[in-house]
Amino acid sequence: MTGPRITPLVASLPATVPFVGPDAHMRASGRPFRARLGANESVFGPSPRAIEAMERAARDVWVYGDSESHALRAALAAHHGVPMANIAIGEGIDGLLGLLVRIMIAPGDAVVTSDGAYPTFNYHVTGFGGVLHKVPYRDDREDPAALAERTAELGAKLVYLSNPDNPMGSWHSARVVTGLLDALPEDTLLLLDEAYIDFAPEGTAPAIDPDDPRVIRMRTFSKAYGLAGVRVGYAIGASPLIALFDRIRNHFGMTLTGQAGALAALADQDWLAQVCAQVSDAHDRIAAIAEAQGAFALPSATNFTAIDCGGDGALARKVLEGLMARDVFVRMPGVAPLDRCIRVSAGRPEDLDIFAEAFAEALAEARG
Repeated sequence: MTGPRITPLVASLPATVPFVGPDAHMRASGRPFRARLGANESVFGPSPRAIEAMERAARDVWVYGDSESHALRAALAAHHGVPMANIAIGEGIDGLLGLLVRIMIAPGDAVVTSDGAYPTFNYHVTGFGGVLHKVPYRDDREDPAALAERTAELGAKLVYLSNPDNPMGSWHSARVVTGLLDALPEDTLLLLDEAYIDFAPEGTAPAIDPDDPRVIRMRTFSKAYGLAGVRVGYAIGASPLIALFDRIRNHFGMTLTGQAGALAALADQDWLAQVCAQVSDAHDRIAAIAEAQGAFALPSATNFTAIDCGGDGALARKVLEGLMARDVFVRMPGVAPLDRCIRVSAGRPEDLDIFAEAFAEALAEARG
């Protein structure tokens, strides 16, 4: 008996999971995590107003959510001072990445990114038959000059930059980002992933005309707004490009509760400021924990901290395994020399108390 007649492209792809989720890890171990500090979720939670809005919306979940996400798009347009035609809503940045790659990339098309950068983007490019070309990080940051040079060499349609960056927490100034944009070929699109921009210092986000056809920006409610579980992200881009999303998106993919929660979260900027302050405190605490063990915390403009364990990737992997064995969930970069680090999400004081004890034990064990 023959199976379904899948495409040659899909048949050629290896089995791939960009990230093993924390729930999968817990099923494998049979134990819950004592501290969940690996997925860059906001342990500080969403605004109480967002929770209330979602509770109210839950009474009406027998209806589909607004297929145009009109109220949320209008609020985001007002928040950013751009027309609604420049805003697309999607199932987190991950969903929007998939749609953009589907719009832009045909089999064999060149795409440029950094080696070690967000792997879900790579997953989408490969899934649609694009060819990834990677440049290394420089000084623990993405290298805009190398990205521009490689893009020009290949005539690549699409180039990816996250600012601030995951997995290192590093960032570039707005001036550097606009310099990259100006250095790219005119027919290349810069995909600027700003998932962590709410945590970044002033002067990180560039002022870009929303109708500039050379760039599309992506942001999310999953990080600072604490709504990772409802999957709401948005893109800001030139209106002709944004209009193309309507040709291929799941028009009823945005849930009623997700739209309500994101709308209420956006309106509570005081809660956002409070979360960012708690994240800053967590950075300081993680840095102190690392220093106490002879390790080093890298500066971060995100809601996580990369800790240099003082060795190579093999040492950091042992530290990670030791933490996981102690039911503390963290992750690490997958590419050298970034993989000398582990990546620890900002936590509450009680989370970081658990991490401090487990890290001391795991690092000593790894060095042992």
